[in-house]
Amino acid sequence: MVIFQDRADAGRRLAGKLSEYSGREDVIVLALPRGGVPVAFEVAKELGVKLDVFIVRKLGVPGYEELAMGAIATGNIRVLNEDVVRSLRMPADAINSVAAAELKELERREQLYRKDRPSPDIEGKIVILIDDGLATGATMKAAVKAIRTKKPARIIVAVPTASRETCDEFAADVDKTICLTTPEPFYGVGAWYKDFTQTSDKEVCDLLKKASSLIRSDISARR
Repeated sequence: MVIFQDRADAGRRLAGKLSEYSGREDVIVLALPRGGVPVAFEVAKELGVKLDVFIVRKLGVPGYEELAMGAIATGNIRVLNEDVVRSLRMPADAINSVAAAELKELERREQLYRKDRPSPDIEGKIVILIDDGLATGATMKAAVKAIRTKKPARIIVAVPTASRETCDEFAADVDKTICLTTPEPFYGVGAWYKDFTQTSDKEVCDLLKKASSLIRSDISARR
């Protein structure tokens, strides 16, 4: 069963659940690259609000990289999936080794996607965090933890699809959670997209540039 044609389709549908934030200057959409960017672009475009990225990297279990044992985020944030770490008896040096490698990729993406742009000022803002879906939720948890240190007014987690269990876990961590679909059994995020082609660095950069142009045009039109 396919729910979404692609990430853009998912973003347009997700935007419909966020219409109350349309046109507000105190709202910013932050996408988790890379897959969250095409989704978030459609949301930001529909709402007429700013789009930026928040870099997070999953810490995959060595040999089983799709299984998240945690995640790291901008701001020296690390979140561990204690259940996975405990069940696999992951040693600290193995976790640190994976984290060090992912930190290099995180820094590479920060430089590539942001270039000379400063990190967004989110103090006192309503932050809508978007990804293309939640499986274990490890990367989103790291993002929420990092964003919380920047004193936003509210944090909203919005995704097209997630497991019911993972979606429910965020209820106590953020101000609002929107999971468009929570199919059971979940299988994985990609199972619910017809086209789940990997998002490229170029696509991320192009969408961020396009979003910046759109918001400038919108601001000019309102003046």
